[in-house]
Amino acid sequence: MMMDATALSELSALLGSRLITAGGDLRSHGQNESWFPETPPDAVAYPETTEEVSRLVAICARHGCPVVAWGAGTSLEGHALAFDGGVVVDFARMNRVLEVRPGDMQVVVQPGITREALNAELRATGLMFPVDPGANASIGGMAGTRASGTTTVRYGTVRDNILALEVVLADGRVIRTGSGARKSAAGYDLTGLFVGSEGTLGLITELTLRLHGQPEAISAAVCAFPDFAAAVDTVIATIQSGIPMARIEFVDETVARIFNAQAGTAFPELPHLMVEFHGSDASAAEDARRFGEVAESFGALGFDWASTTEDRNRLWRMRHGAYRTCIASRPGCMGMVTDICVPISRLAEAVAETRADIAELELVGPILGHVGDGNFHAILLLERDNPEELARAKTLTRRLAERAVRLGGTVTGEHGVGVGKKGLMPLEHGEAWEVMARIKRALDPDGILNPGKVVEVSQ
Repeated sequence: MMMDATALSELSALLGSRLITAGGDLRSHGQNESWFPETPPDAVAYPETTEEVSRLVAICARHGCPVVAWGAGTSLEGHALAFDGGVVVDFARMNRVLEVRPGDMQVVVQPGITREALNAELRATGLMFPVDPGANASIGGMAGTRASGTTTVRYGTVRDNILALEVVLADGRVIRTGSGARKSAAGYDLTGLFVGSEGTLGLITELTLRLHGQPEAISAAVCAFPDFAAAVDTVIATIQSGIPMARIEFVDETVARIFNAQAGTAFPELPHLMVEFHGSDASAAEDARRFGEVAESFGALGFDWASTTEDRNRLWRMRHGAYRTCIASRPGCMGMVTDICVPISRLAEAVAETRADIAELELVGPILGHVGDGNFHAILLLERDNPEELARAKTLTRRLAERAVRLGGTVTGEHGVGVGKKGLMPLEHGEAWEVMARIKRALDPDGILNPGKVVEVSQ
């Protein structure tokens, strides 16, 4: 639907040239990295303060205008697309570090700062924000989707590293949740409610984050395995042995083959584990040694160890570049990336069944994942404008969701719901999904905040 002209006029008076209503900015904010059609909004707003966000939302509330938060734009389930029109609120200008509290190992930031920019600012303090979803995501977007990633096995998800929020509600009110205290028993956990709500309950305008010490030493390794089951057994045995991994990632033989063809590398065309250990020089070396013994007992081969930054980056190239490399391997294709998460004891079973489904449905779907968490992705490489292939891919995602729930897991380990996985929510949550809808109606009765995402709400 088209925005009300009065609403546009009031927003223009508030933001001036920072309200865009025509041109390429609209198109760029209607694009996505997955299979959803281009969906430009009616306007893009660039606020600079919480007060501006509050006034913007209040204007939109008066006129029934949809409001969609935008971070780095890397969402894979259509989270930030304005399917109902309205205003996309881009937080790129709210990208500052507001306060560093080294004694408390905390930092207060605006939502538009990216994780790489934040860690660059923290470098001299000896502290870091460790959550790494792969992409250089904005911190606000990471909070909105409850991001995790490669370091979750040691440092937890973004939820575990957020202490407090400032949030603009659907009527323009500003509230604060949480505090700088490490724990609290004071009322409902509103911070936890807004983290992962994907902008459907409020717009996050400030975050207080938990920081961690930068490790003195980092040791990394890549090794191949004769089959996936051996790799998973290695992960389980490593965790049960109490070896503190910072990262442990998996890529299958298809990823290795594609990477060799696209990047000119010579990885064995077998399943691989990629691991990293953080600590002192002595502890990182000892952890790496112990892991090597466990891995070799399950048939690992071709160990490649590294301790310098340059060598680690070389070893991790295959994992960090997997998505782009896989997309490039089928020119002109688009990606549909799955992300179920199951108890680690069921991971090998889940992957084996998924591989069988991919073969049966005649899809191209390399598999990789954060095996330390039981989380894996199938990168489905789909021909554009091929509705039959897209339909088969959707069949696969439905089977994956059913499998995840059957094995005691979740339909999305880290990408979130958006619109892409909204239809799968009843599988996992049953009647609890309606409870989520009631919370949405209570906080956003007119349904203006990122409408159509996460829950089904009948107005």
